[in-house]
Amino acid sequence: MPRIVLASQSTSRRRLLEGAGLNPTVIVSHVDEETDFFTSMSPADMVIALAIAKAHTVRENIDYPAIIIGCDSTFDVDGISFGKPETPAVAIERARKISGRSGWLHTGHCIIDTEKGIEIADRITTKVTFDVMNEEEIADYVASGEPLKVAGGFTLDGFGSPFIPVIEGDYTNVVGISMPFLRRTIKELGYTWPQVKKMGA
Repeated sequence: MPRIVLASQSTSRRRLLEGAGLNPTVIVSHVDEETDFFTSMSPADMVIALAIAKAHTVRENIDYPAIIIGCDSTFDVDGISFGKPETPAVAIERARKISGRSGWLHTGHCIIDTEKGIEIADRITTKVTFDVMNEEEIADYVASGEPLKVAGGFTLDGFGSPFIPVIEGDYTNVVGISMPFLRRTIKELGYTWPQVKKMGA
C-alpha cells in the first residue's frame, strides 16, 4: 500500500491532513518559488505550476510507492500575487491594501500516484473578504509574526481570523489544501477515503 507524502513544509497543511485522519510523511521539495519562470505567471497559473514542480521534485527523491500531494497558495489582489510577505514592511503594506476589500485565494494541487503512474492537478479558488483594519490593528497583527510566512499575509485559523468576516468557497482551501478536492481525487485514483486513512499508519 502506498504512503501519503506531503511535499510541503506547511504546518497548516500537515494539520489539515492529520485532522482528517491521514498520516502523511512530510518531504520538503525546496523548489525555488521566486524564479522568473514562476513569478512571470498570473497568480492562478503560478500556483498550479508550483504545485506540479513540488510534487515532481519529491517524486524524484523517493523509491517507494506513494501518493504525493504538492500544493502552492497565493492571494490574488487585482491580478497581483500576494505570496509570503517575509518582512514586516511588506506585510503592513499588503494589510493596508486588502483592508475592507476582497481577494481570491488560489491553491494549486498536484496529486501523483507513483504506483499507478497517474497525476491529477487542479486549482481551487476561494473568495476572502476583509473588514476594515485600523493602523493599530495592522501593526499588532504584523508584530505577532504570523503573517510573514503565509500566503497573502493572513491566516483563517490563527490571529488573522477576527478580520475575515466572509469567505465564499472552501475553507480548507484557504488554510492550504482543499480537503474535498483531495477526497475526490483519491476516489478518482481508485481508493476509498477509509483506505487512505490507513496508509502510512
